[in-house]
Amino acid sequence: MSSNDASLNDLSLNEPAGEFVAAHRRTLLDVAAASIDRGFSEQGALAVVAQDYPEILRQTRASFVTLRIGRKLRGCMGSLLATEPLVVNVARNAHMAAFRDPRFTPLVREEFPQLAIHLSLLSPPEPLAFASEAHLLSLVRPGIDGLTLIEGSHRVTLLPAVWETLSDPRDFLIQLKRKAGLAPDYWSATIQMERYTAESVGAEG
Repeated sequence: MSSNDASLNDLSLNEPAGEFVAAHRRTLLDVAAASIDRGFSEQGALAVVAQDYPEILRQTRASFVTLRIGRKLRGCMGSLLATEPLVVNVARNAHMAAFRDPRFTPLVREEFPQLAIHLSLLSPPEPLAFASEAHLLSLVRPGIDGLTLIEGSHRVTLLPAVWETLSDPRDFLIQLKRKAGLAPDYWSATIQMERYTAESVGAEG
């Protein structure tokens, strides 16, 4: 790591206690920063050897990595399905957020010192059983749940952080439908929903 560490990680430990202790959060942020740094000179994410890390970071978990400069979003990429060790997933998604988010041009090295890295570490998804939209809304926990909508070929999610701007469960669900390209009043007997929580790590944007 370089002298950029302070600007990237000064806020990393100002987080509520969660499943991951401060040392784990610091390690994941360092891996994310190193993976981005590698991308300026080489192709692909940082090559992470999962066995070199604590057991909790080797668990098969999914994550999202959000990058900001000031309050401006600079990239966000992640995984809904857990298929690899968490530390590997964070390295992969950090690189993707910096260089492969289709909404943005690839990050350049001059931006690196101003970059704020935020990680969302997802819990395993919990399928929800519901009989109607009203029933579904009664199950949603505002400020806690991320939701994944599955319908046909659509699979989209809104992270728990979205509750900061959408406090009403109905509005949250409408936004989720819109993200899937569905009408706000869309409903069907085949719609599926999963919820999960996300531990927040890093600089708040």
